[in-house]
Amino acid sequence: MNVNLTLLTVMGALYACGIYLIMERSLTRVLLGLMLLANATNLLILATGGYAGLAPMFSKDTDPRDYNDPLPQALILTSIVISFAVTAFMLGIIYRSWVLARQDEIQDDVEDIRVAETPSFDAEDDSEVPVETSEFPLTMIGSDGRGISDSGVSDESPEHATVKAGDHSIRAKDAAAEEQPGSQNVAPGPEGGVK
Repeated sequence: MNVNLTLLTVMGALYACGIYLIMERSLTRVLLGLMLLANATNLLILATGGYAGLAPMFSKDTDPRDYNDPLPQALILTSIVISFAVTAFMLGIIYRSWVLARQDEIQDDVEDIRVAETPSFDAEDDSEVPVETSEFPLTMIGSDGRGISDSGVSDESPEHATVKAGDHSIRAKDAAAEEQPGSQNVAPGPEGGVK
């Protein structure tokens, strides 16, 4: 494939100017940068199409490899439509910005500045949490699903065993029931209320 150096140089200049204009604060310059990028992309697609061939007219005598590739042309037409829609959208934003604030520049948002200045380490969220921070006892359900494990349980019969929770004692059976899905100690009333 023969590369047209002039076409590639113009394309590179359009990309460079478009990227430079997009990084400006003025919405009009951003719009011009987007238009330059769209035209540079059209040139890129055109350069990938290869040599200019014959018009795609059917003839038995013409070799199929001599025809022009219609795909880059279709992609360029699609790119033109998309760039037109983006240009119209940006013009609407620029007009609305001018009507409301009589300025074309994008201002720094106070919240964005605050978030940017916030350190990435949050002492509350990122610090190490001790293994047990709860004030409630850890009475686990036994392996059979019904019994109560003996950690933190007084030396009484399983029916009358109590567990120390803060400054008072509660029945181990009730504490274990709270660890199962759904509360076993509260009888639900009508419409989600408690009886």
